[in-house]
Amino acid sequence: MTEQPITFHRRGETAAPPGRLAAVGLFLRRQRTLILTIQWMVVCVYAVLVVVPAFLPLPPESAHLWDNLRLFAQFVFWGVWWPGVMIATVALGRIWCGIFCPEGSVSEWASRYGRGKPLPRWLKWSGWPFVAFVATTVYGQLVSVYEYPQAALLVLGGSTVAAVGIGLLYGREKRIWCRYLCPASGVFAVLAKIAPLHYKVDRDAWDRHLDAGKPFAPVNCAPLVDVRRMTSASECHSCGRCAGQRDAVALSWRSPFAEALDLDAPAKTADAATLLFGVLGVATAAFQWTVSPWFLKMKLALAEWLVEREHFALLANDVPWWLLTHHPEANDLFTWLDGALILAYLLLGGFLLGALLWLGPALAARLVRDPRRSWQRLTLALTPLAAASVILGLSMLTVSHLRAEHVWLGWLPACRVALLAAGGLASLWLALRLLWPASAPAARKAAAAIAMAMPVALMTTVWSLVFFVW
Repeated sequence: MTEQPITFHRRGETAAPPGRLAAVGLFLRRQRTLILTIQWMVVCVYAVLVVVPAFLPLPPESAHLWDNLRLFAQFVFWGVWWPGVMIATVALGRIWCGIFCPEGSVSEWASRYGRGKPLPRWLKWSGWPFVAFVATTVYGQLVSVYEYPQAALLVLGGSTVAAVGIGLLYGREKRIWCRYLCPASGVFAVLAKIAPLHYKVDRDAWDRHLDAGKPFAPVNCAPLVDVRRMTSASECHSCGRCAGQRDAVALSWRSPFAEALDLDAPAKTADAATLLFGVLGVATAAFQWTVSPWFLKMKLALAEWLVEREHFALLANDVPWWLLTHHPEANDLFTWLDGALILAYLLLGGFLLGALLWLGPALAARLVRDPRRSWQRLTLALTPLAAASVILGLSMLTVSHLRAEHVWLGWLPACRVALLAAGGLASLWLALRLLWPASAPAARKAAAAIAMAMPVALMTTVWSLVFFVW
């Protein structure tokens, strides 16, 4: 459909090519006061959900979601909020980061009063989001962050304090924490690649506007994105501040697979590692270890071995609650052995799973021998599978709460199968779309396609064990 120009009345600037969706982006740009109000409302709700339950007693056995604030907060935060954030990122891009995220909001606010120190080189390392995600995921499991509000306050509150501190040190009305250090940033960057909404930049229009010397309103891109050269939705926070910039930026629809299939868009090693070893590796191990019979058998075998040899140190449970789960009132006490096994299961098991998944894109890339179809590029084909995996994992706590309230869940198995099948089939289709135009012989491309089917089959097997076997 041909779109007609409209006027964007802001300091002499005209809008990017409009349409209803582009108009939404322009609306967001104009409504900064409204967005700031929403952000601070979310900050208040976040504070209540994270802080207040940490000072409440353990719920009685007769408690329900609707009559106990601790249970209600746990369900809303872990059972609704976080799965909803992941679904929103897949559907709308990083709109959570740009408009709703409380941590980003307070970090940017703090940066207004910061020292504005130059960013050190170590802080700009692209691997920090992956390291932070793995560290936060593992530590959260050790202290049972989903079950106990004290642990949630420690993990999430600590992250928020760190975000404010980084803003005070280095920020100049920017989200330094979000860009370089946020534990969830790497996951959001991966999932946003398949979002059907994005801010499209017309480079030619931008350059024409620049050459003509037309007036424009400066834009403060909080996550430090080079808007003119932006080709990926990974780093864009979808806040709308750049909508209409130089008649060249507009909120637009796109195919969910457009970015993965665009051989000119970046395929970064950090994103590929986060997808394979973070979202599909360590996160999957974190979701499944509590129901894994392998973990239980390993624990019982080691405990028996230690008892037979009278080595009782690792069986002690005198561990601080902020290091390992220690809640006598709930009869939930982790031993040193528990902590060591959880650490091993998540790190060794998660990285082993990630390495097995990596073999598929690595072998496929070697078979087609095309520099534009590197293992990083082919790994991006697994993004729909990663999205399905993380949503399935986060919804497990939602299901646990609903089961405790005796909610009918007869639809759940079919829904899980459908979501897993959709993620797997979309990834296979993406892989084929990437591989088939390559200049390699047909036999090699067919072998590469089979190689790309291996990680899909592996993840399908893992989740089938969790939901239907264990």
